[in-house]
This record gives sequence, structure tokens and C-alpha cells, in this order.
Amino acid sequence: MNRPNPLRACVVTLLLFLGVCVAAPAAAQLKVWEDYEVSDAVWSLTMVKLDPGTQDIYLEGLQSTWVAANEVAKSLGHVEYYAIHANQAPAPGAFDLLLVIKFPSTEMMGPSRERYNAFMEAWGTENQAASNEKVLELYNEIREIQGEYMTREITLK
Repeated sequence: MNRPNPLRACVVTLLLFLGVCVAAPAAAQLKVWEDYEVSDAVWSLTMVKLDPGTQDIYLEGLQSTWVAANEVAKSLGHVEYYAIHANQAPAPGAFDLLLVIKFPSTEMMGPSRERYNAFMEAWGTENQAASNEKVLELYNEIREIQGEYMTREITLK
């Protein structure tokens, strides 16, 4: 019959304790606003997977819809920046394009009747109808939205 060895149990416990102490990360010492800042600006990132051979068709559509709408929003101060990035290291199932919009502040992402009305006045109902039609008839046939993310920049001091 095997009897537990108290000395062995103590050694194993001590080794486990020391392993946890050494492996555990040091307590966080950075403090927000003292050691780093988080931007008020927010980036919207949309990952788009396209059907093979449709990138040029999709980009042409974006030029008259997404880009044109972002130009209006930028001119009104609703967005600060926008861009389209192409994935240069594609892997099976990975996104093809990344649509990026930088909002100057959290507030600019929230609902606002005033901003909506200003945008619609500048954009127009004809452009809105054409964009909706393009989304329904073209985009939904050749693309898949793989994810949408909201990020903030962190600047270490």
C-alpha cells in the first residue's frame, strides 16, 4: 500500500507555487492618462470577402457609393478620414478588402437628427436610392461582410 509522502507533497506544492509566481505577469503599472492616452477618435473597420475576380467591379461600385458618401460626410465634418486597404497576405477564408473610416469622436458615431438631415440634404435622396439599389443588386451578390470592428488608438507616453 502506498502512503502519501508529506515531504514530497510539500516540495511539489512549493514548486507549483514558485512556478506560478515566476510565470505570473507583473501587476499592471501603467495608468491611463498618465502613462498612455486613448484617443477620442474611433476607427470603424469593415472586413470584406469578395468572390474571385470581382474586386474591380466592387471598387467601381464603392467609388459611386461608399467613397462618395464618405466625401460628403468628410466635408460636413462627420468623418475625419476614410480609406480602402487591400489584403496583401491573403489566406484561405481571409478578407480581401478593409474599409476604414475614422470618426473624430465617439459623439460623431452616435445618432443625431441634425447630422442625418445635413448629410441627406448634401447627399440627396437620388444618391441614397442609387446606393441602396447597388447594395441590393450587386454588393450582396459578390461580397460577404466578415466582420466590423470599432477601435481606438492607444498612445504610450
